[in-house]
Amino acid sequence: MLEGIGIKTIDCIGNIGRFARFSGRTVTASMQTCLQPKTYPLIWAQMNTIGVHSVPVIMATGAFVGMILAVQAYDQLAGMGLEEHLGVLINIAVVKELGPVLAAVMLAGRVGGALTAELGTMNVTEQISAVRSMGTDPVKHLVAPRVLACLLLTPFLIIYADLLGIIGGCFVSVVHFGINSRAYWEFSARGVEMWDVLTGILKGFLFGGAIAGISCYKGFNCREGAQGVGEACTEAFVGSFISILAINFIFAVVAKAIYNTFWSIQPLL
Repeated sequence: MLEGIGIKTIDCIGNIGRFARFSGRTVTASMQTCLQPKTYPLIWAQMNTIGVHSVPVIMATGAFVGMILAVQAYDQLAGMGLEEHLGVLINIAVVKELGPVLAAVMLAGRVGGALTAELGTMNVTEQISAVRSMGTDPVKHLVAPRVLACLLLTPFLIIYADLLGIIGGCFVSVVHFGINSRAYWEFSARGVEMWDVLTGILKGFLFGGAIAGISCYKGFNCREGAQGVGEACTEAFVGSFISILAINFIFAVVAKAIYNTFWSIQPLL
């Protein structure tokens, strides 16, 4: 038993080291790609695949999140006579937490799985080795454009999810429950700060980098055969999902400390 634990521990440490080296190579290749205009067409193609094709599912996710929040929270607030404050609860939850996290999870399933399957198939069929044999760095040619596309477009996709979540929550609150629209938006404007919106959008860069980095790493290091590619896709999604939750927790702690220190006005004692 101790031998098995030791072997798994060594394997885990080795995987962490390999992922760290892969991440370092990815960062270096991404910086070089940004300085070489001839590689921009590769980035545009990935931005179209990753960003444009993900807009419908992201918008649907955001809209249903806002509508579900309105349905679930209305009874509690109406029982206290605070139904006109429903917009504050919905909009803060959407722009600060649920919108960014659920949008990132959907991207991890759609984009992350696609990246892992694509690169994993290239690895199994030795296309990555062929790129390397021609004197081209496969990380720079295959990984960097995908990582940059995720980094640049994830915040915009989160904005789409937030927008549809706000609209969906307003539609259910005003049309279905009959809340006064003017009061709904006035209380929402007072309750939601620019800080809430910015923190949700800034998470997108971290989420996008985590999804692209983990997915590309799993694709580059998958086992042979169709089963290996399938296992790599599953591992990429699970790893991305756990990373999103961990990043969200750490970011919330750091953002709260920054807000209390610099953003908010502390009362004078």
